[in-house]
Amino acid sequence: MTTNIQGKVVAITGASSGIGGATARLLAQEGAKVVLGARRVDRLEALAADLKAKGGEVRFRALDVTKREDVAAFVDFTVKEFGRLDVLVNNAGVMPLSMLAELKVDEWNRMIDVNIRGVLHGIAAGLPVMQRQQSGQFINVSSTSGHSVAPSTAIYSATKFALRAITEGLRQEVGPHLRVTLISPGATESELAESISDPNMREAVKGYRKGAIPAEAVARAISYAIAQPAEVDVSEIIVRPTAAKY
Repeated sequence: MTTNIQGKVVAITGASSGIGGATARLLAQEGAKVVLGARRVDRLEALAADLKAKGGEVRFRALDVTKREDVAAFVDFTVKEFGRLDVLVNNAGVMPLSMLAELKVDEWNRMIDVNIRGVLHGIAAGLPVMQRQQSGQFINVSSTSGHSVAPSTAIYSATKFALRAITEGLRQEVGPHLRVTLISPGATESELAESISDPNMREAVKGYRKGAIPAEAVARAISYAIAQPAEVDVSEIIVRPTAAKY
């Protein structure tokens, strides 16, 4: 067990699969009390049952991060169940890539709603709790697309650039008792490509992601940031496949 993780209450959005699911598994194994949120309740239920069978302390609740009241209820549920909120992992995200000329405005808006507003809703719900406690940590999951732009990633990258700005602003504002971490994964095994509506683009992205790192690698980065002593704030971690050059 990792002393600085054991017993901590960690709420995770987008916890039904990918990085969120892997993070829940690892942190529960390390002794954290985890609260899972996502839209797919059947997957949350299955994951929670598995973690409980292995001795983990876990709760779950349906969650749509685009709805502020949903995120507020998720945080309230966490505090009601475990008495506090030590870490909020803002992980939920979507990536329906497309060329701008295709004018997929609904998909642009969906990325803005989930990838930016969803995190802001998490901050709005979690910050007052952590300020009352005089302790806590936000971990915002971004992407290497928040550091560079390529054809088809303009809007997705824009949301991740915005997330970097929000996270850095939050870090500077919260004072000495709260910690703020940005995790920027490169190609990672997940279901993100499934949100791409254009079949050719979807297959191209799947091809690019053949060398992807497992979600567990990102979960270990998140665990590392949480495990540091209270006076140590790991501000940003970029984790990508060894072969990646961008």
